[in-house]
Amino acid sequence: MSRLAVKIGQLNLKNPVICGSGEHTIEPSGIRQALRSGAAAVVAKSINESIAAKEQLDKTDYMLFDASWNPLDWHQAPPADASLFCRSGLVQRELDSWLEELKGLDEEAQQMDAYVIPSLILSDLQACVDQAKTIQARGFRVLEVNIGAPHASEAAKGAIVLERQAQKVFEIVHAIRQAVQIPLWIKLTGQSEDVVSLASAAQRAGADSVIMMGRFMGFIADVETGQPFLGTSAAIGGSWALPLTARWLVMTRQALGPQYPLIATNGARTGLDVIRFLMSGAIATEMSSAVWSGGYGVLSQAINEVGAYLERKNTCALDLLGQAADQIQTYQAQVNRPGYWRTFKKDGGPP
Repeated sequence: MSRLAVKIGQLNLKNPVICGSGEHTIEPSGIRQALRSGAAAVVAKSINESIAAKEQLDKTDYMLFDASWNPLDWHQAPPADASLFCRSGLVQRELDSWLEELKGLDEEAQQMDAYVIPSLILSDLQACVDQAKTIQARGFRVLEVNIGAPHASEAAKGAIVLERQAQKVFEIVHAIRQAVQIPLWIKLTGQSEDVVSLASAAQRAGADSVIMMGRFMGFIADVETGQPFLGTSAAIGGSWALPLTARWLVMTRQALGPQYPLIATNGARTGLDVIRFLMSGAIATEMSSAVWSGGYGVLSQAINEVGAYLERKNTCALDLLGQAADQIQTYQAQVNRPGYWRTFKKDGGPP
């Protein structure tokens, strides 16, 4: 068995790196490039029945920022600490033709020991259930349903749903689970005070895994013009989000138990970030913004970096799962060190 191999329920993945859904997985050429880069799975750009969600794709815009919120040239390789700020929309296709194309790509993926995964974003629950049934009937091996898309608060009414209530998450997932038997992954929002409760509700309703967590909505002012960048609020993600995602992973692992598979997203830019998420309790990591802004080579670089790390440590990915999460302590458990804070006093600071 390869050092890189992991399992999500009964699903075997050749490595813990997944190409997440985004503009880079709208076209077949992009999905093929992601597969050739070695990703264990590629999640296609999401779709639903909403005309408004499809029309939103024509109003998209994208910016990259450095750590000081200076705009970066989109066409230059971004630094590892770059943040992606964007508006987005959904695939402008009818479900049947989209699935026909994806099914051929999934058959290609199968020859590469990989998966192509359709993604639905919730708008109307019954329509989502019906689409899930169609996806299963077409022979797809996994389904991802995103109920944590950050743009919902800004999108046209009814275009997409972002669910923050645990009971609603349970009802949504339960309805889909009753309709299909294929592995079901549920993507949750990070825009909640209690992501653990959302994950618990999804688990109880029958989700095979939860993906944690969707990006945040943000706002950035241009200090030179006094105008808002992109003219609107937009979704924001970057390496700074990794500790936030990791903390929710740790807490969810504690609440749901080490056997329930968690998938990380939001914050990973390198292979070592994938390792960090593994140690925090995520069996695999979806990389999306990093690929959209940095190219498909980000995936192969991450896989190679994970492999080199495992070789150097003479271990395997499964042995790292939850390693750090299971050693976390409380503030109260720490040793008392009166006056220790003075060690960190800077010149010119308070006496």
